[in-house]
Amino acid sequence: MRIWIITLVMLYIVTVPAVAGQKKPLTPAQKDKCPVCGMFVAKYPDFVAEIIFRDGSYAVFDGVKDMFKYYFNLQKYNPKKTHEEIDSLYGTDYYDLVLIDGRKAFYVIGSDVYGPMGRELILFRNYSDAREFMRDHKGNAILKFQDITPKTIEGLD
Repeated sequence: MRIWIITLVMLYIVTVPAVAGQKKPLTPAQKDKCPVCGMFVAKYPDFVAEIIFRDGSYAVFDGVKDMFKYYFNLQKYNPKKTHEEIDSLYGTDYYDLVLIDGRKAFYVIGSDVYGPMGRELILFRNYSDAREFMRDHKGNAILKFQDITPKTIEGLD
């Protein structure tokens, strides 16, 4: 009996992390609007960001700045959801123009590159690309997801 319980616990430990955060990025529909600013997101494919919830519902944004505004004030923008219900966060890599995991990305702040809503965090899959971009475009810092705060985002407006 004890071996059976240990086997079940080990199976749970191995499979649950593999399932969480596995929702695939989506392509915004023409009708999808940013819940923060109201702009049609599909018009700005180079800056798309999105949050996908475990139940399959989602929110798409015309830039990661608005994604963070939504994330930090989820109660305002989507009061029926909690952070625990978020499965995946994606943002568009500036060089590759593909959606990447926003929790693992590197964000350049303070560059001379603007997004649809003005000053923007510019997202990269790897640190070397972020460093090169920061040097070429007068960025101020490279941040990880966990380093970004509401005050960081307020400083972009």
